[in-house]
Amino acid sequence: MRIYMLLLMLLGPVLVGCAGAQTPAAPAPAAIATRPRVRAALEMMRADNAWTLEQQVSICEIPAPPFGEAKRAEEFRRRLVALGLSDARIDAEGNVIARRRGAARGPTVVLSGHLDTVFPETTNVSVTRQGTLFKGPGIGDDCRGLAIVLAVARAFASAGVQTQGDILFVGTVGEEGAGNLRGVRHLFTKEMKDSIDYFISVDGTGTGLTNRAVGSHRYRVTYEGPGGHSYGAFGMPNPAHALGRAIASIAELRVPREPKTTFSVGVLEGGTSVNSIPAAAAMDVDLRSESSIALDSLDAGFRAVLTRALDAEHARWPESRVRLRVRIDTIGIRPAGGQPDTARIVRVGLDAARALGFVSELGSGSTDANLPMSLGIPAITIDGGGSGRGAHSLAEYYDDGERGWLGPQWAALITLTLAGAR
Repeated sequence: MRIYMLLLMLLGPVLVGCAGAQTPAAPAPAAIATRPRVRAALEMMRADNAWTLEQQVSICEIPAPPFGEAKRAEEFRRRLVALGLSDARIDAEGNVIARRRGAARGPTVVLSGHLDTVFPETTNVSVTRQGTLFKGPGIGDDCRGLAIVLAVARAFASAGVQTQGDILFVGTVGEEGAGNLRGVRHLFTKEMKDSIDYFISVDGTGTGLTNRAVGSHRYRVTYEGPGGHSYGAFGMPNPAHALGRAIASIAELRVPREPKTTFSVGVLEGGTSVNSIPAAAAMDVDLRSESSIALDSLDAGFRAVLTRALDAEHARWPESRVRLRVRIDTIGIRPAGGQPDTARIVRVGLDAARALGFVSELGSGSTDANLPMSLGIPAITIDGGGSGRGAHSLAEYYDDGERGWLGPQWAALITLTLAGAR
């Protein structure tokens, strides 16, 4: 017995090492797609494509303006419950969350679309159809993503697909504009902090895969002073003139082509009448880059421009005792980040596309995936299939074409591969 124990102690590490070396790699999407239940789920999404389109249209006709997503969120939650996800709930920020529990311990995977649109509450959100083409505000961005989340949840339930890990079906708030990713930020920093292993956002149309996050800094800049009569008070610094100096200097900023870095003045406001020196003049500014270093450098240059414009306006009127001030209010900060092309979640996304018979191209974008990427959590955003144009406009359309069902199939196969299909 002593000899046996001695041999076991000596050989144990070797045996463990051999066992580890023989541990099979996780199955590839192509192999997972051949499993009977998975194959049944994929076939259901193709055969019942009309159901997915019905979800896309009907949910899009529920208004979801910025910070006004509650009505659409409640309907999205109700539909998840109807699909058997009885624990579907709305969290403190307004996100819809439903959990499909895995059969064993495994990674937790989020499949998500965003609930909000860029359109005000008064927008006519009715959808018209001509063949495979659907036209309506938000029909692609992101009613398509929400429909895919529902289609995947339905197919998994119907086919009895099982996974090792849990799958969270999510609809987020605040993805667009001034929403500043508030929904996904709440999800990762509070609601589900440290409990999500993979994040898949479905956003928009086509077959692209976003693995690089375009960060953005958005500000409202306001130059303020006492104002006065354009004739009687002439000779004092003018907030509108200071703003103009700032805009002209912003236009001359130099940014790198790689990593792509951009700037834009998008909104101008101020003044009360043509014959008044305004008391305030403001602009909304958007700074973007795929690199956090380049974005911070641009931000520093932008702030220096604002100070120089203020100083130049004061210098123009040296005899005036009036002094202006500049106020910088943050509209939104989206972190830059990314996954290397070799990251598992990226490779799974590309391999799943090939398994379904198409090729996906990698790209960059500003989506819900920015937040988890910045936290080091594996995340991607995939397109929802079909094709479309006019996002963020009243002329937005989605064309399902002949193979629109590939969108939900792709999302499903990626999700199953990462969650560990049984």
